[in-house]
Amino acid sequence: MSNVLSGIGGAVGLGRPIPRALPASGVMLAREGRVELFGRREHGLRADSAKSPAAAQDKPTVFVVDDDLSVRESLELLFGFEGWRTELFASAQEFLARPRSQTPSCLVLDVSLPDLNGLDLQKLVADRVDMPVIFITGHGDVPLAVRAMKAGAVEFLTKPFDGEVMLGAVREAVERSRAALGREAEVRTLRGRYESLTAREREVMTLVAAGLLNKQVAFKLGISEITVKAHRGRVMQKMEADSLADLVKAAERLRLAPEEVLLSQVA
Repeated sequence: MSNVLSGIGGAVGLGRPIPRALPASGVMLAREGRVELFGRREHGLRADSAKSPAAAQDKPTVFVVDDDLSVRESLELLFGFEGWRTELFASAQEFLARPRSQTPSCLVLDVSLPDLNGLDLQKLVADRVDMPVIFITGHGDVPLAVRAMKAGAVEFLTKPFDGEVMLGAVREAVERSRAALGREAEVRTLRGRYESLTAREREVMTLVAAGLLNKQVAFKLGISEITVKAHRGRVMQKMEADSLADLVKAAERLRLAPEEVLLSQVA
């Protein structure tokens, strides 16, 4: 856990104005008692500015849950310069009321919140594998960091942290999110194909994917081997499987019932 508590004492601070100058890698502006942090970037030079409308719809969203307004606004500026959408929430309950996102996303989450703490919120959204969590906290606590990382957090940063460290963590989280969304889309496609199968074809698919030969499938289901071959051919066609290996992979992705469960159903 080399990155745990990374950025302690870093150049970029959150939640309070810091008058000292920063090195060339970062810029901090204090306005009306609020800290704004972001790396030095030029407007109009972003590569994604030329992307198509379809690509714009795939723009990542960074959810920020922190009860400190200055932190939320500073992170909004930081992420805005990267071209990411940012949605801000002052509490866990506010965030939970928001519908689930269908685009690449991640959650930047403060450990200490007024209602439900960050670790508890992490548990509640554990099923959202397409929304990795990055923790931030004002107090370095190794046991908390260990718990968060074991539960799947991408990073655990202690304020003040370096803006580039945060951006790197979000980039990693967004890539994880894209990969998870891609896997979910593949499963939805496979599920649609599977639902197009007849009940008998599903039985044949499960048994064939479990490794049974045609004659064994015929014996288990009480049908002829020729009929099994016909069902198997239609299964391969409907599932768009070019080989038995493809069919086995599809069955695994769909988490079909193992052979013994199916056999108990058709006995």
